[in-house]
Amino acid sequence: MKQVEFLTIVMPFKDKLFRLAKRLLVSTEEAEDATQEVLLKLWTKNSAFEKYNNVEAFAMTMTKNFCLDRLKSKQAGNLKLVHSNYTDDSSTSLQKQVEANDSVSWVEKIMEELPEQQKLVLQLRDVEEYDFEEIAEMLDMQPTAIRVALSRARKTVREKLLEKHSYGIG
Repeated sequence: MKQVEFLTIVMPFKDKLFRLAKRLLVSTEEAEDATQEVLLKLWTKNSAFEKYNNVEAFAMTMTKNFCLDRLKSKQAGNLKLVHSNYTDDSSTSLQKQVEANDSVSWVEKIMEELPEQQKLVLQLRDVEEYDFEEIAEMLDMQPTAIRVALSRARKTVREKLLEKHSYGIG
């Protein structure tokens, strides 16, 4: 496979690989390194792309496994937490932007506290917008188990956000 063909296949979902890596590893630098490693591995395996039904799902699975291995390794103690702001430069008021950034920050913190499986399912379904069948293929789970994990993750996020926003009221 030539480089141009590889790029046309891989480039549309490379940002998804990065977002998944960032969700698991937290640090932007670590996520960039992980994404680069996965893309390098994909390049070395590009001759076998024909045997995969869904290259994107294969790449997401590779990213998940690489990140989990990285977290389990000795170097995981060296991972640093880096706060990132997701700002929108629209004409909304400063107060609304601060509140939105605060809510996003809280959701990220809550997601980090979720069990690994729930965190992955929530990231893949609600952030990356994959179908249940694609997530099932990536995580090697039954669709019903994914729905249960997603429901529990959403419930936990909702409860903790409500707890945070209603603190001191009533």
